[in-house]
Amino acid sequence: MSIRVAIVDDKRLLRHALNDQLAYYNELNVIFQAGNGEEFLQKMKALTADERPQVVLMDVEMPEMDGIEAVTIAKDVYPDVQFLMLTVFDDDDKLFEAIKAGATGYLLKDEKVSNIVKAIAEIVHEGGVPMSPRIARKALGLLKNSPATATDGPYEPERDDYVLSSREMEILNRIVDGLNYQEIGERLFISPHTVRKHIANIYDKLHVSNKASAIKIAIRKKWFS
Repeated sequence: MSIRVAIVDDKRLLRHALNDQLAYYNELNVIFQAGNGEEFLQKMKALTADERPQVVLMDVEMPEMDGIEAVTIAKDVYPDVQFLMLTVFDDDDKLFEAIKAGATGYLLKDEKVSNIVKAIAEIVHEGGVPMSPRIARKALGLLKNSPATATDGPYEPERDDYVLSSREMEILNRIVDGLNYQEIGERLFISPHTVRKHIANIYDKLHVSNKASAIKIAIRKKWFS
């Protein structure tokens, strides 16, 4: 079954171009497009739960209602809908606001469409938190510099009994670097399927369910410089 997607961007030409590019992928089905956050919320109201998009490609800067405000409102009303921010902005404030609002991932608009499609699949099928490498480095910097990372922890309990194998630590290090499954496999000369199995074991041992939480533990434990 194809993944239901919505595109929200105030630039009509970019919106339609992305829609046309995604149309080549049978695994995706673009449900609707919207020009700003307000229009997006209106269109969501008209849909049943089974009709709503599973992943929304959301621009950040838009008139009427920007993407961050739209995500903040929508996550309360539609908690199962995932938001992948697509933006030209990579500044710390926008990134931090998007993460706080509930965005699942954050990609720059110059990403290849194939990478956007991979990110959508990663969100839906693997519970991933896809980010462009440049964005991932900034996000890690925010986590390292935030006082909350030392004490705050709704994601996982503080533990001292995490025991990862050397291979698992190696893979976790690559996750912290912002690499995806394919890139990790290429670096370590193993298949993406094997990478996926190792990551599942890492999540199990760290008592987490997603990439962001695993990274948070790695930073808290100061496993990598």
